Amino acid sequence: MAAPLLRKGIPLLRLRLQRYNLLAAGIPPSPRRPWCAAAESTGLEEEVSSAEKSSAVPSVRDPKKYHMLDDPDYRKWKDKEEEILRDIQPIISLAREILHSNRYKDGEGLTVADEEAVVDMLLRYHPHSEDKIGCGLDSIMVDRHPQFRWTRCLFVVRTNGGWIDFSYHKCLRAYIRDKYPSLAERFIGEHFRHRRLHVKSWPQDA
Repeated sequence: MAAPLLRKGIPLLRLRLQRYNLLAAGIPPSPRRPWCAAAESTGLEEEVSSAEKSSAVPSVRDPKKYHMLDDPDYRKWKDKEEEILRDIQPIISLAREILHSNRYKDGEGLTVADEEAVVDMLLRYHPHSEDKIGCGLDSIMVDRHPQFRWTRCLFVVRTNGGWIDFSYHKCLRAYIRDKYPSLAERFIGEHFRHRRLHVKSWPQDA
């Protein structure tokens, strides 16, 4: 039992003897640093180094270093975007009021003024407007979609008594492509989700 304990103590005795010999010779032993202190120091140095690196890299989100409004191309786009919003806002407001208010009952035809606005600003731009009108346009009607009864739609009533629905969002996208060909795809990509227009805020004086 004593032999193992003695063997374990030999390295410690050698270390102490070495330190004693150095002191006797007038040579101060090198100071020892606890391992945990060295580890903490290394971790701190890594954190400082990481912080220095991160601070050295400019961030595009830092408004002091970069702002999108400083980009002339971006400012030009925002101006044109606002122009398109101002252009389509009146017909969008009218279409939404026709469909989502009590202005018209199901199966009721539009007034002459509303019908002219819908035909001139929406229906005429539908990609398949000729097929929708067919033998001739008698009137524009509001009613429930034949398959999705909870949805109200605009309908073309033909001169032969037939009727067919049309999407005013599809008309609107075609109108934008026709009038703003170089900006249409970007505008549609940013403001139409699931083929429907979503605008967070309209221009205030629109």
